[in-house]
Amino acid sequence: MPSGEGVIRETERIVAFSVAALRSLWYKMRLLFPIRNARRIRGLTDFFRGEPWPKIRIRATRTGASVMDGDREARQQLEILRTRVVDLLVEEELYGKLRRSISTRTPLRIKLGLDPTAPDLHIGHMVVVHKLREFQELGHDVIFLIGDFTGMIGDPSGRSETRKPLTAEQIEANAETYKRQVFKILNPERTIIEYNSRWGKALGSEGMIRLAARYTVARMLERDDFQKRFAEGRPISLHEFLYPLLQGYDSVALRADVELGGTDQKFNLLVGRELMREHGMEPQVIMTLPILEGLDGVQKMSKSLGNYIGIDEPPDTIFGKAMSIPDSLIVRYMELATKIPREEITATRTGMAEGSMHPRGAKVRLARSLVAQYHSWGAAEAAARRFDEIFSTRVFPADAPLVNPPMSLVETEERVWLVCLIVVAGAAPSRSEARRLIRQGGVEVDGEVVRDENFRLRLDRERRVQVGKRRFFKVLALK
Repeated sequence: MPSGEGVIRETERIVAFSVAALRSLWYKMRLLFPIRNARRIRGLTDFFRGEPWPKIRIRATRTGASVMDGDREARQQLEILRTRVVDLLVEEELYGKLRRSISTRTPLRIKLGLDPTAPDLHIGHMVVVHKLREFQELGHDVIFLIGDFTGMIGDPSGRSETRKPLTAEQIEANAETYKRQVFKILNPERTIIEYNSRWGKALGSEGMIRLAARYTVARMLERDDFQKRFAEGRPISLHEFLYPLLQGYDSVALRADVELGGTDQKFNLLVGRELMREHGMEPQVIMTLPILEGLDGVQKMSKSLGNYIGIDEPPDTIFGKAMSIPDSLIVRYMELATKIPREEITATRTGMAEGSMHPRGAKVRLARSLVAQYHSWGAAEAAARRFDEIFSTRVFPADAPLVNPPMSLVETEERVWLVCLIVVAGAAPSRSEARRLIRQGGVEVDGEVVRDENFRLRLDRERRVQVGKRRFFKVLALK
């Protein structure tokens, strides 16, 4: 019969193993069945995320079970975290950090920085935010860093010319929208929001010079974009050299364990590793994730290129844009931009390859998931119904918005220039874009294609206008 000491040891080993297994199972169940109203079970979710840790004392000096369980849990976390990652430098270092985090019950500090250079975000930006959420679900501290200081310089990554700096007012306004939008993915109660102006402004002239002395011009010119511009004789402003240094210094100020970024950020992230080492700190691990292609399937997603899905766009717009992507991008969008379980994504890839699944059904699943993620499942179902009504039955939507053109646009004989009307209705961002759509045959009035840029629409009765595949509006008759 085992002694009392032996029973204690065996009990501690079983409990430790059970806790690690339950956390892993809980995380996988959360991926498969996202919990709504999570606050109602906050204590339970916090326990399985690893915070607070169970009040069970397991002494490694008395048994090797706790060490073995720490290794196992670190491996489980690493397996989850390295999915969809392009660069993981260095994987062994991340494993070591995870083991230490588990053994000391201290969460890692995970950093993601974004410069508020635009008023809103698109789903391409959210690829790295999804990875940040994975760290958060595993119980680590996530830091969403708003680059209000570096944003005044402008990130030169991937640029063929110097980026125009933003004003402090523009940056402040954009930063507020960023915070609201990232919380559609991140848990706001467990997210640390930081601004790099807090330490960036404090550097002063002397601090900037000391920071610049830690890196050489030759090292900066190793960047592909700088190298190309230098070879082509394109100007490189001195302040652009400061950007990677300041981004790297953010990691020093935050004492980051891991930094996330797109593949275009690899150089900047590596600068952070080197600066931390020079400051006597343990260098951060860097993780880069893929750059999401835009709706055209060729160039990266960008608002300036018009090939984006904005996370603040209406449900119908998100759904319609998702349905317009090339079939070759369906699985990639599922992997990088949604919370669809990996098993289902694998089945989708196999089904489409074998011909047992039609791409349209897979696109509908993708579109619903995106709308639900940024709005709600109810909005997703409604958007799916409207899409089917419009494109399957070719019925003009009954709830299309009504446009009452201002009298300043009305010309003789109660006519309105169609180009101006399209812009006023918000169906095109500018007159030049409206003209382009008309020339390409993308505009219909009462079911008839209009190709004349100078077409004047007579407002003697209600008119129905369709712009492209997804934008509809009605024009009221003049009384």
